[in-house]
Amino acid sequence: MSESLSTHAKNASGPSVAERLAGEPDEALLEALQHAAFEYFPRHSNSRNGLVADTSRDGSPCSIAVVGFAFSAYPIAVRRGWMDRADAVQRVLAGLRFFRDCDQSDSPTATGFEGFYFHFLDMQTGTRAWQSEVSMIDSALLIAGALTAARYFSSMDAAERELRALAEALYRRMNWRWAQDGAPTIRMGWKPESGFLHYGWEGYTEAMLMYVLAMGSPTHPVVGDCYESWTSTYQWENLYGQDCLYAGPLFVHQFSHAWIDFRGIRDRFMREKHSDYFENSRRAVCIQREYASRNPHGFAGYDENGWGLSACEGPEGVRLAISGVMQDAVGYAARGVPYGPDDGTLSLPSLLASLPFAPGIVLESLRNLLMRYPEVLTEGRLATGINPTLADAEGRPWISEGHYGLDQGIIAMMLENHRSGQIWRLMQTCPHIRRGLRRAGFRGGWLQPARAGREQ
Repeated sequence: MSESLSTHAKNASGPSVAERLAGEPDEALLEALQHAAFEYFPRHSNSRNGLVADTSRDGSPCSIAVVGFAFSAYPIAVRRGWMDRADAVQRVLAGLRFFRDCDQSDSPTATGFEGFYFHFLDMQTGTRAWQSEVSMIDSALLIAGALTAARYFSSMDAAERELRALAEALYRRMNWRWAQDGAPTIRMGWKPESGFLHYGWEGYTEAMLMYVLAMGSPTHPVVGDCYESWTSTYQWENLYGQDCLYAGPLFVHQFSHAWIDFRGIRDRFMREKHSDYFENSRRAVCIQREYASRNPHGFAGYDENGWGLSACEGPEGVRLAISGVMQDAVGYAARGVPYGPDDGTLSLPSLLASLPFAPGIVLESLRNLLMRYPEVLTEGRLATGINPTLADAEGRPWISEGHYGLDQGIIAMMLENHRSGQIWRLMQTCPHIRRGLRRAGFRGGWLQPARAGREQ
């Protein structure tokens, strides 16, 4: 019996796991979902080399970004009592040693080049998978995780000292000037067969963290007005009465925030707009909710408590009516509002990961959706995508199979930032993050100069 059918059957005799969770107090609900999200990493990792699978599906390659989320989640697990400290240290060390020793030549079968790494790697050998690109953003997420672990595992124990030294060495090896390739902004990727991809990181995206790391590098920082060149491509809009820096999918408003607390700190762009990036993400939640409430395409499940458009897997190979016109469902895509794409698929992980920005709205919506669609919770974890418009004959919505590491990572980190602020506090003490933010022009808040002897 499939998980979806099993859950549906339970509803006939009593509440499902999802329905029971929806009735729990806030802390119990968040503890259960966060713990389950974390368990993705030890369950789907290779303990020998520290690599973590992109998805829970058989044969999935490693995603280097997911490894970065794992490195950041292990400190959470130690603090919460879900994992022994020594075990967590060894898991991080296995990954850091692998990346230190990996092939960094320009070979098509290497692991990376110039301190960056191919987006997808073979889980066993660590070599390039799927003819993927050397990815600047995914490498940045990987290294952010390494730096997070280095801030947490701060004892003088030999293993923890090695961990910190490896994280520092891997960060210093990243050649951001090479990644810039003489352009105003950072290139998106590079392939040994064809060189740099023909486009750079422009427009507001999840790349804020990447630019901060590139600016803060003590060895190979970007040159020129790279950060200003990036922000000059921003798109400021008014959507449903909300002035905002536009980005359609929710993950754009979350990924950099998983590591950096943007409350009260502003670069020149945000100073001119009298806002900050945290407030901008809060407005993005409001825009998402308003879009779903208006439901311009008439999709099932959309309303003020049914929202969450982001990068996720959706149905493919089927057609459905979108504003009265039959169109193809878009499969895995970065769905966004209000300009799309939108085929009726919602990402509950992205909704939950919005918790720090609008906790009341998010918790109300989450409980509502768990009650409506208990099938979305499998093994205690939220599936990446749900499409209620494509329901089967018994009324069960289309649900993505398995789980995605990026979803579980952003849940684990954003719930911890909401509950304790642990990751934000760790990264506030990271000298590279502080240096990068200052070089990018950020001022105010926790970035104010520390008292003598405390600044790092």
